[in-house]
Amino acid sequence: MVNRTPDDVQNQIVSLVKDFVKKDISPIADTYDNEDIYPHELIPKMQEMGLFGINIPQEFGGLGLDFTTFAKIFEELSKGWMSVSGIIGTHHILGHIVAQYGTQEQKERILPKMATGEIRGGLALTEPEAGSDAQNISTVAIKDGEEYVVNGRKMFISNGANGNAFALMAKTDPLSEPAHRGISCFILETPTPGFKVGQHLDKLGYRGLDTCELLFDDCRIPENNLVGGIEGNGFKQVMDGLETGRLNVAARAVGVAQAALDAALKYSQTRKTFGKLISQHQAIQLKLADMAAKVHASRLMVYDAAGKKDNGQRNDLEAAMAKLFASEVCGEVAMEAMRIHGGVGYTKDLSVERYYRDAPLMIIGEGTNEIMKLVIARRLLEQNKI
Repeated sequence: MVNRTPDDVQNQIVSLVKDFVKKDISPIADTYDNEDIYPHELIPKMQEMGLFGINIPQEFGGLGLDFTTFAKIFEELSKGWMSVSGIIGTHHILGHIVAQYGTQEQKERILPKMATGEIRGGLALTEPEAGSDAQNISTVAIKDGEEYVVNGRKMFISNGANGNAFALMAKTDPLSEPAHRGISCFILETPTPGFKVGQHLDKLGYRGLDTCELLFDDCRIPENNLVGGIEGNGFKQVMDGLETGRLNVAARAVGVAQAALDAALKYSQTRKTFGKLISQHQAIQLKLADMAAKVHASRLMVYDAAGKKDNGQRNDLEAAMAKLFASEVCGEVAMEAMRIHGGVGYTKDLSVERYYRDAPLMIIGEGTNEIMKLVIARRLLEQNKI
């Protein structure tokens, strides 16, 4: 169970993030997104605010916040520019994995530096031939004395160039049946011989955040960087980490959807057609009502999933539902906001087109929504077995 963040502390933290978004993020978002510029100048401010230590326990220098506050922070960042939330997204998956499953030595060595942002983390999971089918990875780690020799390739890795530590999933027993029992998780710290960053991917949205290919060619990782010190537990460790990832992706979707709704509300009260504001047209009012109701429902689903995690309850069903619903709503609301804006919404003069381009990331990221439906169905059948 996570200690519940007091309401006054939560409100203060969220207020600070809102101010940060208004002052530092919103003014640069459109330009940096269009030109695919990484916002290096935001990092010191994020470090100062403690954003790299959101879910890292206080005993290791983090804020130790609950997951509800965690979700609210990701929502607020994404209202300004969703890419900024990506800087700390998979960072906190690594932090959660080390905090929950790492040895005491790993926690003491890694977590304090993650909390300050000296170590900026990522998740090295996805491969070209093993996206949703995580058990089918081909990256292998073979024990050689006091080291593991890693060979393979990872793709679509957020923070791939600017991160310097990754939760790396690799097969330590390639012949294991079932396959997931042969998978282990390592803390890859860079630079290290045999590791290099490959191509940088040019993306539709989620721009300004480095998404890269990672290459392992006889890369050597010390055995004391095997998470928990025991082989074969990596699949479980990473899947648990992904539950927190689904929470942050769902919260991002709420943030982007809210930003699109806010833009539509504002524009509808300034744009006139047929002699009156378009907000006075019933057709526009019906759109706004549907959009607002769905965004509100998405937010409540995210808070429900986060609350279960805070209470120490299993929340894979709720996290998958929240991620599925919020991301689909985000795509729909972004499209409706563009329709309300008409032709100007299709130009880069306004942020609404950025919201539309960013929305698919939440539908695809942290497990596609098709995978979310399978997770939901399986859990429902488990709960209602006859």
